[in-house]
This record gives sequence, structure tokens and C-alpha cells, in this order.
Amino acid sequence: MSESLISSEIDFEAEGKHTGFLRLPHSVHRSAYGRILIPIVMLKNGSGPTTLLMAGNHGDEYEAQIALSKLSRELEAEDIQGRLIILPMANFPAAQAGTRTSPIDGGNLNRSFPGDPHGTPTEMIAHYIEEDLFPMCDYFFDFHSGGSSLYYPATLLRGLGHSPEESAKLIELQAAFDAPYAWVFTSGGGRASTARTAMGGGNRKGAITLMAELGGGGAVTPEILALTERGIKRLLHSTGMLPAYVPDAAIGTRELMVADTIIAYDNGIFEPYCGIEDEVKKGDAAGAIHFPDTPWTPPVTLVFQHSGMVLCKRVPGLVERGDCLFQIAKSLERAGLHTG
Repeated sequence: MSESLISSEIDFEAEGKHTGFLRLPHSVHRSAYGRILIPIVMLKNGSGPTTLLMAGNHGDEYEAQIALSKLSRELEAEDIQGRLIILPMANFPAAQAGTRTSPIDGGNLNRSFPGDPHGTPTEMIAHYIEEDLFPMCDYFFDFHSGGSSLYYPATLLRGLGHSPEESAKLIELQAAFDAPYAWVFTSGGGRASTARTAMGGGNRKGAITLMAELGGGGAVTPEILALTERGIKRLLHSTGMLPAYVPDAAIGTRELMVADTIIAYDNGIFEPYCGIEDEVKKGDAAGAIHFPDTPWTPPVTLVFQHSGMVLCKRVPGLVERGDCLFQIAKSLERAGLHTG
């Protein structure tokens, strides 16, 4: 085990279904020997792979928190083959507050890996996940959404894989999850990854790693939640961990790569001219930023610099300089792609 100060109430080698908490020491004025209690579920049944399912990496991303909570109640140890670890509120202070970052230390868990065992609470959580949980794992699936500020259609995210075997497995898992879209990272990743994300940490520790963006906007939509629940079970079945599950017919996935991010250069109120999944062309007007505090001032019009599909869109109308307004994706060109 690592030098983490976080302790688990669960014995990860014990057969059966176990529920409890990760205990993170947190001494504050109102509680001298307090703990932050991070909920965790573990099911173990015989031999097989180990998979970590994680939500609540960002606390304002709700779809997978619900899906993993449901799964925790539905599954019993005899339903699986191997070991399944479920972490539905990974950055618990952020998830409890419904904020992207922790209200305790301002930490963004998905920018804190590999963490620090003696750092802030967010850094301690990142370190425990990377050094204590990831080394157990054959698979790691990290479920996100656009949070309070963005909205995505159901989209899987994956790398190319560090070997032909891993690449083939990632493509197999992508097909199993069967989201309408897959955002494929064509650079970085692998065992030498320096990314400060959970995906980077999973790659460094040798787990086959996927991420997903599943809705957002600070709300939960029935359609995205249903796709999330379906996709998670299909993933577990594909890994051999949910043998009795019978997947329905595949819908198919369009592979994408992000070509452009449209950002605001002014403070104001944004009027979008297009919506999620719309096809746009280079030179098209993306929208306008209005200035109601000086209503006689003309709005600033933003223009797309690349053609493609609107993969994500900002939800709040009020914008500040630097805010992401859109991501534009284009179909993945497979020619010349290779594992690294």
C-alpha cells in the first residue's frame, strides 16, 4: 500500500458485497479529529478482472452519480465475476456541495493527479485513487458530464492505446458502451502520461481506461441517464464481469476528434446561433455577446474557425472572458493513426 493517510473501511480482498467509507483525516475548528467520509462499494466473487467505476470526480456532474448509486443497490456479489469497486462521489466535498471544485480547498480533482498524500484533501483523494486503487485495476471507467456550465450528448472518450492489444480492447469497449459519439484522443496518454487527470493516472498504472461525457447543464435528463445505465452494464458485460447480462442491439458510434473550441473574449450575455449536434461550417456565425449594461453598444459576433459538429455548448447565458462556449468536432480520420 502507499503512504496515503486515507484508510478504507472495506477489505478489498474479502469475498461478497461490502459498503462503507474511505476515511480522510480532516481536522477543523468544529471537529478536531474529524474525517471526510467518501462512500465506496465493493463486490467480489471469485476470479476475474478488477474494475473501478467512478463518478463525482466533479461534484456538479450528476448522471453517473445516480447510475452508480442504482447499480450499487441492484448488484449482488453473485451477479459479477471478479472484483467491482464503485466510487460514486469521488471528490466528496465537491459532490456534496454540487460544485465542480471542492468548497474546502478549491481543488479540481480531475486536475490534481497524481496527488499528494500529505496535501490538501483533493490532492489526498487523487493520490489514494492513483496509488491505492488504480494498481488493483484491470479497467477504470470515469464518468463525467458537462457539469453546470456545459452540455454534451452521450459521448465516450478514449485514447489510442499504448499497444495494438490495448487499442483493440479500447475499440471493443467503445463498441460495448455504444454511445452515439466517441471523442478519440490522438496524442498523449499511455504509460508515460503526464496528464493530471484521472484518465492520465489510470493510464500510468496500467489500467485500461475510458471516460465519458454524459449530458450536463446542472440537471439530469432521462434519456442521457438511461444511456448511462445501459452503457455501464454493457461495459461490465464486455469485460466478462456481468456474464448473465444480455445486451440489446447496438446503435453504433460516430468517432470524433475535437477541432476547435470557441471562447468568449468579452463579458456579457451570449446568444447562441446553433445547438448541440448541429453541423456548422467554417465562417458561420456562432453567436453574439450582448451588453445590456450599455444597450446602445453593438454585440460582438463570434465566428466558427472550423467546420464540424457542435459537440458541447455552454448552458448559462451570462459569460465572462475566457469561458468555453462551444466545442466543434469532426469525424475521426483513421489514416495514419497509430498506438503510442
